Amino acid sequence: MATKIDKEACRAAYNLVRDDGSAVIWVTFKYDGSTIVPGEQGAEYQHFIQQCTDDVRLFAFVRFTTGDAMSKRSKFALITWIGEDVSGLQRAKTGTDKTLVKEVVQNFAKEFVISDRKELEEDFIKSELKKAGGANYDAQTE
Repeated sequence: MATKIDKEACRAAYNLVRDDGSAVIWVTFKYDGSTIVPGEQGAEYQHFIQQCTDDVRLFAFVRFTTGDAMSKRSKFALITWIGEDVSGLQRAKTGTDKTLVKEVVQNFAKEFVISDRKELEEDFIKSELKKAGGANYDAQTE
């Protein structure tokens, strides 16, 4: 059966993360049968990491605050998590299903496909976003 996405519900969750006035900094998009729906959401990145277990595949939209001494700004990441115990067929479908998620999640600085929990570390993601961000005026403190 072809995968579908609940666009309205997913868009509402996506907009919650994009809203700087919102405490929600991450939302997951998970599979409910053959439909992608919003999953968990939260204000602490560590709680997001707990969602990424070896037996699940999910998509996440996460807001990070990055920048340097001159400016702080929000940067967004689209993370595809594929657990180690996910079957080969489901792994393959995740890649094609991501196009459905990208119909909703359209603005992000960097995209990640991760199956190793070490790559979920906040410092790693932030450093990758900083690299993708261009000019770094904080060089004098490094």
